[in-house]
Amino acid sequence: MATVNVCNVKGEVVGKTELSKEIFERKINEALLHQAVVNYLADRRRGTAKTKNRSEVSGSGVKPWRQKGTGRARVGSNTSPLWRRGATVFGPRPRDYSFSLPKKARRLALLSALSSKFKEDKITVLDKLELERIKTKDMMAILRSLKAERKSLLILSNPDDKVKKSSRNIVNFHLKAPLGLNTYDVLSHEKLLITKGALALLEEGLLKESKTNKSDK
Repeated sequence: MATVNVCNVKGEVVGKTELSKEIFERKINEALLHQAVVNYLADRRRGTAKTKNRSEVSGSGVKPWRQKGTGRARVGSNTSPLWRRGATVFGPRPRDYSFSLPKKARRLALLSALSSKFKEDKITVLDKLELERIKTKDMMAILRSLKAERKSLLILSNPDDKVKKSSRNIVNFHLKAPLGLNTYDVLSHEKLLITKGALALLEEGLLKESKTNKSDK
């Protein structure tokens, strides 16, 4: 099993902990990572882009002028796509961009993402995280001491109200519960901060799924 340092909020090493080899030392499947990220972003797309066709654009169906004898081009309606303020041909229509990804594939992609962060030494384990007051400045001081002020994701088992309110105005910083973690969350942040309690819950949940899917590779 892999061993990492456990730090306090001042960035000081206060111990060591072991990470599950089945979660943090797996072979990285880049193709599956790409598929999981595309799936996540596709699910977030609203798909509400829309243009008007000839039946929806404002205009008359009356022929603007007679067919012959005027010296002008032949026109049947002022809703033609060739006209200014006319309809749009083959424009976007409301649609659903989401697609399903097997549960096993999503799980393996998350394991690959966590393994890649461990391989890059981008995971920091905290003994605990508590704040005495609601202050963004205090939260930023903690991130600086952990060298995670740039773009980081903090995983907490049960974040209190002080931590939530102190971090909500910090740019490129997010909180996440261990059981709601996904591949995009891990890959889109430069550093991963996780408390010992959240780490235990994360490993417990993923290893429980691993027993269900014994063929995971």
